[in-house]
Amino acid sequence: MEWVDGLNRSIAYIESHLTEEIDYAALARLACCSTYHYQRMFAYLAGVPLGEYIRRRRMSLAAVDLMAGEKVADAACKYGYQSPTAFNRAFQAVHGLAPSAVREPGAAVKGYPPLRFTITVKGAREMEFRIEKREAFRIVGVSVPLESDIEKNFEAVPQVWGRAAGDGTLQRLAALMDGEPAGILGVSVCGDAEQWRYYVAAASSQAAPGLEEYLVPAATWAVFPGSGTSRSLQDLERRIVTEWLPTSGYEYASGPDVEVYLNADPENARYEVWLPVKKSGRD
Repeated sequence: MEWVDGLNRSIAYIESHLTEEIDYAALARLACCSTYHYQRMFAYLAGVPLGEYIRRRRMSLAAVDLMAGEKVADAACKYGYQSPTAFNRAFQAVHGLAPSAVREPGAAVKGYPPLRFTITVKGAREMEFRIEKREAFRIVGVSVPLESDIEKNFEAVPQVWGRAAGDGTLQRLAALMDGEPAGILGVSVCGDAEQWRYYVAAASSQAAPGLEEYLVPAATWAVFPGSGTSRSLQDLERRIVTEWLPTSGYEYASGPDVEVYLNADPENARYEVWLPVKKSGRD
């Protein structure tokens, strides 16, 4: 399948560039999706964030080099670390011992072999979804910038939700809401040609002084309903990528990811995940 072949080509690219700075955009192009979608897809399928996978692969090779007699300073430089101190910290986080200790009697290190993606068909739970084609729609709200390495954004997104809840923004957005999708929206704007931002927003045609606005482009959306807590939402997103997307006949398309929150109870939420898609094999 082309989708899986692209992922495996990206793994081969990582392997051939472990002693260089790895271009996340190049990986995404090999997998035929945006840099943001590639990182999300990788983390769900591999069970580890992309940056951590690369660190583990580098430290696996570094351990072999050190056991063969390479100096710590040389290994640090080889794998892109500016100082032996930073290299020591990364090495110890992966292996549980200092680089200088690998040649001591009884020292044991960990090996992380390269990934290989395959599709395994399982008798999983059913997944409800619908496909919707929508014209562009305007949202208004507040936003925060996102880092290109999505691991660094795990704190920023909850913080913007906390501020919006505390300063009355969520109530204001609910009053401004007059479009579809109908709900408070979490919108990840992460196209390769634009500044990455995360919006807490509502679809609205009304004037909204003091709030930001963004035009969500026209797209075909795969829409997945769900209910529960934030953890159940993350589980739904994981299932979309690992169970639905590989065998659906669709792939990621250019466009933001949208989470639609249909009620205000964080412990018993009703929500929808809107994923921009296109038929597989179509530009």
